[in-house]
Amino acid sequence: MKILALGAHPDDIEIFMFGTLAAYAAQGAELTFAIATDGAKGGKGDPKALARLRREEAAKAAGLLGVEPRFLDFPDGALIADAAFIAVLKALVREVKPDLAITHAPYDYHGDHRALSDGVRIAASFAVPVLHADTLGGTGFSPTHYVEISHHWDIKAKAIRAHQSQGPEHYVHRARLQNEFRAGQCNGTASALAEAFRFEPTFPFADIRALLPPAPPIRPVTASPNPAG
Repeated sequence: MKILALGAHPDDIEIFMFGTLAAYAAQGAELTFAIATDGAKGGKGDPKALARLRREEAAKAAGLLGVEPRFLDFPDGALIADAAFIAVLKALVREVKPDLAITHAPYDYHGDHRALSDGVRIAASFAVPVLHADTLGGTGFSPTHYVEISHHWDIKAKAIRAHQSQGPEHYVHRARLQNEFRAGQCNGTASALAEAFRFEPTFPFADIRALLPPAPPIRPVTASPNPAG
Protein backbone atom coordinates (compact mmCIF):
# COMPACT_ATOMS: atom_id res chain seq x y z
CA MET A 1 0.00 0.00 0.00
CA LYS A 2 1.14 3.51 -0.87
CA ILE A 3 -0.71 6.39 0.78
CA LEU A 4 -0.33 10.03 -0.26
CA ALA A 5 -1.47 12.49 2.43
CA LEU A 6 -1.80 16.13 1.40
CA GLY A 7 -2.30 19.02 3.81
CA ALA A 8 -2.59 22.71 3.00
CA HIS A 9 -0.51 23.87 5.99
CA PRO A 10 2.28 22.32 8.08
CA ASP A 11 -0.04 21.05 10.88
CA ASP A 12 -3.11 19.97 8.89
CA ILE A 13 -2.09 16.36 8.33
CA GLU A 14 -1.52 15.96 12.06
CA ILE A 15 -4.86 17.45 13.12
CA PHE A 16 -7.17 15.86 10.57
CA MET A 17 -5.71 12.47 9.58
CA PHE A 18 -2.59 11.52 11.57
CA GLY A 19 -4.30 8.74 13.54
CA THR A 20 -5.30 7.02 10.31
CA LEU A 21 -1.80 7.44 8.90
CA ALA A 22 -0.39 5.88 12.07
CA ALA A 23 -2.75 2.95 11.51
CA TYR A 24 -1.46 2.63 7.96
CA ALA A 25 2.13 2.75 9.22
CA ALA A 26 1.36 -0.07 11.66
CA GLN A 27 0.16 -2.12 8.69
CA GLY A 28 3.43 -1.50 6.85
CA ALA A 29 2.11 1.00 4.29
CA GLU A 30 4.46 3.38 2.51
CA LEU A 31 3.50 6.95 3.44
CA THR A 32 4.16 10.19 1.58
CA PHE A 33 3.26 13.55 3.15
CA ALA A 34 2.94 16.66 0.98
CA ILE A 35 2.40 20.13 2.44
CA ALA A 36 1.10 22.64 -0.08
CA THR A 37 1.94 26.03 1.48
CA ASP A 38 4.89 27.43 3.40
CA GLY A 39 2.79 28.29 6.48
CA ALA A 40 4.31 31.77 6.62
CA LYS A 41 1.04 33.43 7.71
CA GLY A 42 0.44 31.07 10.63
CA GLY A 43 1.65 33.49 13.28
CA LYS A 44 3.33 36.82 13.98
CA GLY A 45 6.85 38.00 13.28
CA ASP A 46 9.09 37.54 10.27
CA PRO A 47 7.27 35.36 7.69
CA LYS A 48 10.46 33.76 6.37
CA ALA A 49 11.59 32.79 9.86
CA LEU A 50 8.14 31.41 10.64
CA ALA A 51 8.12 29.39 7.43
CA ARG A 52 11.49 27.85 8.37
CA LEU A 53 10.28 27.04 11.88
CA ARG A 54 7.08 25.46 10.63
CA ARG A 55 9.02 23.35 8.16
CA GLU A 56 11.14 22.05 11.05
CA GLU A 57 8.02 21.33 13.11
CA ALA A 58 6.36 19.47 10.24
CA ALA A 59 9.49 17.38 9.72
CA LYS A 60 9.58 16.50 13.42
CA ALA A 61 5.93 15.45 13.40
CA ALA A 62 6.21 13.38 10.23
CA GLY A 63 9.38 11.78 11.57
CA LEU A 64 7.30 10.09 14.26
CA LEU A 65 6.10 7.79 11.47
CA GLY A 66 9.45 7.67 9.70
CA VAL A 67 8.33 10.06 6.96
CA GLU A 68 10.23 12.95 5.38
CA PRO A 69 7.53 15.39 4.23
CA ARG A 70 7.49 17.04 0.81
CA PHE A 71 7.15 20.84 0.88
CA LEU A 72 5.50 22.34 -2.19
CA ASP A 73 6.10 25.88 -0.79
CA PHE A 74 3.19 27.74 -2.36
CA PRO A 75 2.33 31.03 -0.57
CA ASP A 76 0.27 30.61 2.58
CA GLY A 77 -3.21 32.10 2.29
CA ALA A 78 -3.10 32.44 -1.51
CA LEU A 79 -3.46 28.87 -2.75
CA ILE A 80 -5.33 28.59 -6.05
CA ALA A 81 -6.12 25.45 -8.01
CA ASP A 82 -4.60 26.93 -11.17
CA ALA A 83 -2.63 25.21 -13.92
CA ALA A 84 0.74 25.65 -12.19
CA PHE A 85 -0.45 24.11 -8.92
CA ILE A 86 -2.28 21.24 -10.63
CA ALA A 87 0.84 20.48 -12.69
CA VAL A 88 2.87 20.09 -9.47
CA LEU A 89 0.22 17.81 -7.98
CA LYS A 90 0.04 15.69 -11.14
CA ALA A 91 3.81 15.27 -11.11
CA LEU A 92 3.65 14.20 -7.46
CA VAL A 93 0.96 11.61 -8.19
CA ARG A 94 2.95 10.26 -11.15
CA GLU A 95 6.07 9.96 -8.99
CA VAL A 96 4.49 8.42 -5.89
CA LYS A 97 1.92 6.20 -7.67
CA PRO A 98 -0.27 6.01 -4.56
CA ASP A 99 -3.09 3.54 -4.03
CA LEU A 100 -5.03 6.25 -2.18
CA ALA A 101 -4.76 10.02 -1.73
CA ILE A 102 -6.13 11.71 1.40
CA THR A 103 -6.71 15.45 1.59
CA HIS A 104 -9.11 18.14 2.80
CA ALA A 105 -12.82 18.22 2.10
CA PRO A 106 -13.81 20.51 -0.79
CA TYR A 107 -15.89 22.72 1.51
CA ASP A 108 -13.60 22.97 4.55
CA TYR A 109 -13.29 26.24 6.44
CA HIS A 110 -10.04 27.58 4.96
CA GLY A 111 -9.61 28.76 1.38
CA ASP A 112 -6.25 26.99 1.11
CA HIS A 113 -7.92 23.73 2.18
CA ARG A 114 -10.60 24.12 -0.48
CA ALA A 115 -8.06 24.99 -3.19
CA LEU A 116 -5.92 21.96 -2.33
CA SER A 117 -8.97 19.72 -2.38
CA ASP A 118 -9.96 20.99 -5.81
CA GLY A 119 -6.43 20.64 -7.11
CA VAL A 120 -6.04 17.08 -5.86
CA ARG A 121 -9.39 16.07 -7.35
CA ILE A 122 -8.32 17.35 -10.77
CA ALA A 123 -4.78 15.97 -10.55
CA ALA A 124 -5.96 12.53 -9.40
CA SER A 125 -8.11 11.98 -12.51
CA PHE A 126 -8.04 8.25 -13.36
CA ALA A 127 -4.81 7.69 -11.43
CA VAL A 128 -5.90 7.39 -7.79
CA PRO A 129 -9.04 7.54 -5.62
CA VAL A 130 -9.31 10.56 -3.32
CA LEU A 131 -10.54 10.38 0.27
CA HIS A 132 -11.61 13.58 2.06
CA ALA A 133 -10.73 14.16 5.71
CA ASP A 134 -13.11 15.57 8.30
CA THR A 135 -13.66 19.32 8.43
CA LEU A 136 -12.80 21.57 11.37
CA GLY A 137 -15.37 20.80 14.04
CA GLY A 138 -17.12 18.47 11.61
CA THR A 139 -19.05 21.42 10.20
CA GLY A 140 -21.05 20.46 7.12
CA PHE A 141 -19.36 17.06 6.94
CA SER A 142 -21.24 13.79 6.36
CA PRO A 143 -18.84 10.86 6.82
CA THR A 144 -19.01 7.73 4.73
CA HIS A 145 -16.08 5.92 6.39
CA TYR A 146 -14.53 5.78 9.86
CA VAL A 147 -11.11 4.58 11.03
CA GLU A 148 -10.43 3.34 14.54
CA ILE A 149 -7.54 5.35 16.04
CA SER A 150 -7.89 4.57 19.75
CA HIS A 151 -4.48 2.87 19.82
CA HIS A 152 -2.87 5.69 17.83
CA TRP A 153 -4.07 8.70 19.80
CA ASP A 154 -0.85 9.20 21.77
CA ILE A 155 1.29 9.51 18.64
CA LYS A 156 -1.30 11.79 17.02
CA ALA A 157 -1.27 14.10 20.05
CA LYS A 158 2.53 14.06 20.03
CA ALA A 159 2.54 14.99 16.34
CA ILE A 160 0.19 17.93 16.91
CA ARG A 161 2.34 19.09 19.84
CA ALA A 162 5.38 19.13 17.55
CA HIS A 163 3.89 22.34 16.12
CA GLN A 164 4.76 24.52 19.11
CA SER A 165 4.49 27.71 17.07
CA GLN A 166 0.74 27.09 16.72
CA GLY A 167 -0.26 26.82 20.37
CA PRO A 168 -0.94 23.11 19.93
CA GLU A 169 -2.87 22.28 23.11
CA HIS A 170 -5.94 23.94 21.65
CA TYR A 171 -5.78 21.66 18.63
CA VAL A 172 -5.06 18.56 20.72
CA HIS A 173 -8.19 19.28 22.74
CA ARG A 174 -10.37 19.96 19.71
CA ALA A 175 -9.09 16.93 17.83
CA ARG A 176 -9.79 14.62 20.74
CA LEU A 177 -13.33 15.95 21.16
CA GLN A 178 -13.97 15.42 17.47
CA ASN A 179 -12.45 11.94 17.46
CA GLU A 180 -14.53 10.97 20.51
CA PHE A 181 -17.67 12.19 18.78
CA ARG A 182 -16.91 10.30 15.57
CA ALA A 183 -16.34 7.09 17.57
CA GLY A 184 -19.62 7.75 19.37
CA GLN A 185 -21.40 7.86 16.03
CA CYS A 186 -20.24 4.26 15.60
CA ASN A 187 -21.52 3.32 19.09
CA GLY A 188 -17.97 3.16 20.33
CA THR A 189 -17.01 2.56 23.94
CA ALA A 190 -16.34 5.47 26.28
CA SER A 191 -12.62 5.43 25.47
CA ALA A 192 -12.95 4.88 21.72
CA LEU A 193 -11.58 7.35 19.17
CA ALA A 194 -12.12 7.50 15.41
CA GLU A 195 -11.31 9.72 12.46
CA ALA A 196 -14.02 10.29 9.88
CA PHE A 197 -13.73 10.57 6.11
CA ARG A 198 -15.93 10.98 3.07
CA PHE A 199 -15.50 9.22 -0.24
CA GLU A 200 -17.34 10.29 -3.37
CA PRO A 201 -17.28 7.42 -5.89
CA THR A 202 -15.74 8.58 -9.14
CA PHE A 203 -15.16 6.28 -12.11
CA PRO A 204 -13.33 3.95 -12.03
CA PHE A 205 -13.11 4.03 -8.22
CA ALA A 206 -16.46 2.93 -6.81
CA ASP A 207 -15.51 1.27 -3.53
CA ILE A 208 -12.39 1.84 -1.39
CA ARG A 209 -13.24 -0.15 1.74
CA ALA A 210 -10.42 -2.61 1.07
CA LEU A 211 -7.94 0.28 1.07
CA LEU A 212 -8.75 1.53 4.59
CA PRO A 213 -7.53 0.49 8.04
CA PRO A 214 -10.17 -1.12 10.29
CA ALA A 215 -13.26 0.84 11.24
CA PRO A 216 -14.52 0.88 14.85
CA PRO A 217 -16.00 -2.52 15.75
CA ILE A 218 -19.76 -2.86 15.48
CA ARG A 219 -21.43 -3.14 18.89
CA PRO A 220 -25.05 -4.18 19.27
CA VAL A 221 -27.51 -1.58 20.53
CA THR A 222 -29.41 -2.87 23.54
CA ALA A 223 -32.50 -1.45 25.19
CA SER A 224 -31.90 0.54 28.35
CA PRO A 225 -33.29 -1.07 31.50
CA ASN A 226 -34.57 2.37 32.50
CA PRO A 227 -35.81 4.00 29.29
CA ALA A 228 -36.22 7.76 29.35
CA GLY A 229 -39.78 9.03 29.70
